[in-house]
Amino acid sequence: MATLIIPTPLRKFTEGESIYTASASNVKELLVALYTSHDGIKKHLFDDEGELRSFIRVYLGDEDINELEGVNTKLEDRDEVSIIPAIAGGSK
Repeated sequence: MATLIIPTPLRKFTEGESIYTASASNVKELLVALYTSHDGIKKHLFDDEGELRSFIRVYLGDEDINELEGVNTKLEDRDEVSIIPAIAGGSK
């Protein structure tokens, strides 16, 4: 099973869980499994067209899936996937 690391801001939608595991052949299947079992998180990950929101970054290990095959990036058992929401701010 692949492991998905849930960032702190999204844990309120996973009953406080920081780690989610599921059998999935690719990143999208893993994310779909997450939102199927945790109602309310889908709208924070995907837009109305079903595309991953632009401010959400997903990593397989230490590689951005956008540098791989996007949400179609294949997963193996014991892969670790992390959701990284963008952080706004800074100074001018």
